[in-house]
Amino acid sequence: MACTREQLTAFLNNLLEPRRFRDYCPNGLQVEGRGEVRHLVTGVTASQALIEAAIERGADAILVHHGYFWRSEDPCIVGIKAQRIRSLIANDVNLFAYHLPLDWHAELGNNVTLGRLMGIENPRPLDPLDTGTPIFVGHLTAPVRLQQLARLLHERLKRAPMVIGEQAVSSVAWCTGAGQGYIDAAADWGADAFVTGEVSEQTIHIARERGIGFIAAGHHATERYGVREAGKRVSDQLGISHEFIDIANPA
Repeated sequence: MACTREQLTAFLNNLLEPRRFRDYCPNGLQVEGRGEVRHLVTGVTASQALIEAAIERGADAILVHHGYFWRSEDPCIVGIKAQRIRSLIANDVNLFAYHLPLDWHAELGNNVTLGRLMGIENPRPLDPLDTGTPIFVGHLTAPVRLQQLARLLHERLKRAPMVIGEQAVSSVAWCTGAGQGYIDAAADWGADAFVTGEVSEQTIHIARERGIGFIAAGHHATERYGVREAGKRVSDQLGISHEFIDIANPA
């Protein structure tokens, strides 16, 4: 089956509601390709490797979490950005990107899916009215040691996390990707542990001095799932084929 580019755009915008958020990049269709879409590839980042893999698989459209045209980047289309966009245009492939909408989504977003992977009951945003980077919070069904939670994440994310602390954990706060700057907000809420993707030098000191467990489980590893689930939803509702391509990234 097939859908039009306009149908896919409308479906994704209705599903992910990008206008709700104060984001750091444009959300939605970033590079226009062919008008008919039969095969959708999803991935975390619109890297050259993902684009080439999608082209090899006959993709008409690519949907990612990390696209282009970030607020702080050079707007000139040169270098690797030019090569990536040139590949998309030469092969008539559409590129869709949704950043914060895929972090926030209450059913299939990065944070809610990470919460489920950790066994959190009723994962929810700390501040549902916020429109920036979300912090999610919740409770485990039963307390575990921090190292046990880290082992569970290692098993389910297929990446060894970095762990600071040894305490028992019942309440957890988390933010996928580069969320290490929110550790104080997690401690203020009363979390026993804070889980995110990345770590900074000062994060370690904050964790130790505030007595909160800390796990850095990988930026890429914690943000695989929202875009994959969105692709499945597109396939189910619009009838097009879908595959998730995971370009390995240890970060």
